[in-house]
Amino acid sequence: MTHITIGAEKVSLEKPVVMGILNVTPDSFYDGGKYTSELKIMENISLALTINRLPAGKIMERVDEIVEQGAGIIDVGAYSTRPGAAFVDAQEELSRLSFAVELIRKYHPHLPVSIDTFRADVAKEISHCLGPIIINDISGGTMDGKMFEIVAELGLPYIMMHIQGTPQDMQVNPHYDDVVREVREFFTERIARLNVMGFNNIILDQGFGFGKTVAHNYELMDKMDSFLDLGYPLLVGISRKSMIWRLLEITPQEALNGTTVLNTISLLKGAHILRVHDVREAVEAVKIVEAMKMSL
Repeated sequence: MTHITIGAEKVSLEKPVVMGILNVTPDSFYDGGKYTSELKIMENISLALTINRLPAGKIMERVDEIVEQGAGIIDVGAYSTRPGAAFVDAQEELSRLSFAVELIRKYHPHLPVSIDTFRADVAKEISHCLGPIIINDISGGTMDGKMFEIVAELGLPYIMMHIQGTPQDMQVNPHYDDVVREVREFFTERIARLNVMGFNNIILDQGFGFGKTVAHNYELMDKMDSFLDLGYPLLVGISRKSMIWRLLEITPQEALNGTTVLNTISLLKGAHILRVHDVREAVEAVKIVEAMKMSL
């Protein structure tokens, strides 16, 4: 499958697409708090929808940067899933997301928006009030039993990520007998459940860094192309993650070069979407790899 359907719109993935990250959380591992200083949390979704004001400065600076640098999708996160992150209740997550998504809809109405949430009711409320979105679920439906039902009802693109455990315990001695086989089995079982419900608008994310050691991550990277035969687009999210900076003995702030290397490898192995903090560099990687493919 080389496209996704967002409402009435088809988005082609024939050429890989860059997804820019907008975190409106105070504690994300790399850019926590960077875009939240002017974010006023709304008490409920209706208040967020009726507000009439200029965009919150720092959020819109980041959104404009993502657009100007060439991203085809923006992914909004309002609940950090790094190990040890603070708990955010559903109402606060909904308020943060609705405020940011409404700003994007107002000033960049044609930009596809993804929301990073594992909560079915949050996804449903955002889509009902603010229009079609992509649902980016780090748990692949394992953290909210209603997620698959809501996904099938909405018919919106669903990013199914693999995770072992939960964000609170996922990095406590993760173990696999065969990480590639077990992640494939997870996808196969979860895809079958959605297919039975008549749903097929799926994107797969191997979940780099989510319940995996550095070695597990690189084994998955090496075998990434073996997931293509599942028949769904592949999203890769390795931007500045510990699989880079732990290996190179640097900090996340120093991990741009390593990120670009792995994004390029991912493209060569068939990735359709790159989820990144650094949009310009990812767009350049796409252009170079596509130019090389054209010459073959």
